[in-house]
Amino acid sequence: MKTALDERALKRFQREMDEREYSTPTKRKYTRTLEMLLEYAGGKVKGKETLIGFKSHLKEQGLAPSTVNGAIVAVNMFLGFCGYNEWHLRTQKIQHRSFRDSSQELTEEEFRMLVKTARDSGDERMVMMLETGGGTGIRVSEYALITVEGVEAGKSVIVCKGKTREVLIPDVLCKKLKEYCNKRNITSGPVFVTRSGKPLNRSNIWKMYKQLAEKAGVDPAKVFPHNFRHLFAATYYKENRDIVRLADILGHSSIETTRIYTMHSSEEQRRQMDRLGLVTAS
Repeated sequence: MKTALDERALKRFQREMDEREYSTPTKRKYTRTLEMLLEYAGGKVKGKETLIGFKSHLKEQGLAPSTVNGAIVAVNMFLGFCGYNEWHLRTQKIQHRSFRDSSQELTEEEFRMLVKTARDSGDERMVMMLETGGGTGIRVSEYALITVEGVEAGKSVIVCKGKTREVLIPDVLCKKLKEYCNKRNITSGPVFVTRSGKPLNRSNIWKMYKQLAEKAGVDPAKVFPHNFRHLFAATYYKENRDIVRLADILGHSSIETTRIYTMHSSEEQRRQMDRLGLVTAS
C-alpha cells in the first residue's frame, strides 16, 4: 500500500528504523538525508522527477560519489517503505582505488609513538585502549563491550549491526588487561570506564585520542579508532595473508569490504611498481 512521501511518512519510517534496531549513526544519516529531500521537494515528493532532481542537486553540492550513493540508499529505503519501489534511483558507479591515501594512513611507528606518549604520561587507561584497539581491530562502539568477564574468558562476545561474533583477545593483551583491572579494582562489566564508572562512549574516546595525538606530535587527522582497525587489518594480512579469516575477525559479511582494509598506501604501491624494473633510469 502506497503512502504519501511527506513528513508523516518520515516519522513512521523513523519508528521502523527503531524497531529494526538500526544503529544510531545510520538512523541519523538516513533522517538527515530524507529531511533534505523533503525540504528540496517542498514538503512532499510527488514524482520520480523530483527524486532525479534531488540526486542532481546532491552532485552539484560537490559531494563525493560515495556520499551521494549513501544518500541514494537512504532515499531508496524510504521509497520501499512507502510502497514506491518503481521509483528507486540508481547509484553512481565508482571505480574503487587500489591504494589508500598515504596522508590518512597511520603507520606502525606513529602507533608506537602514541603508546609511548600515553605510557610516559602515566595514562595507563589510554595505553590499554590503544593496545586493545590495535591488537583486536574492534570498532569504536565495541570498546564498551570489552568486559572483565570477557578478559577472563580470553574473548568477548560482540553484538553489532544485528550480528554476533566473538572477538579473541590475545594472551599477552589478556594478561595486561587483567593487571590493569586489578589495579583499578574493576571486578566486573566494562573495562574502559570514566571516573564515575560509566562505559566510555564514542565522544569520550574520540576526544581522548585527539588530545593524545597533539601531545605525541602525530597528525590528529590520522588518530581515530577506525584507523587502529585499519592498522590491525593491514598488519594481520601482511603477517598471515588470510583475507577470509581476517573478514571473520573484523565481522565483515563481505570480503570486498575487507579488501579495503588491506590496501597498501599510495607510497607503498608506488615503491612496489618501481621495484618491477620495467622502466629504465635513463
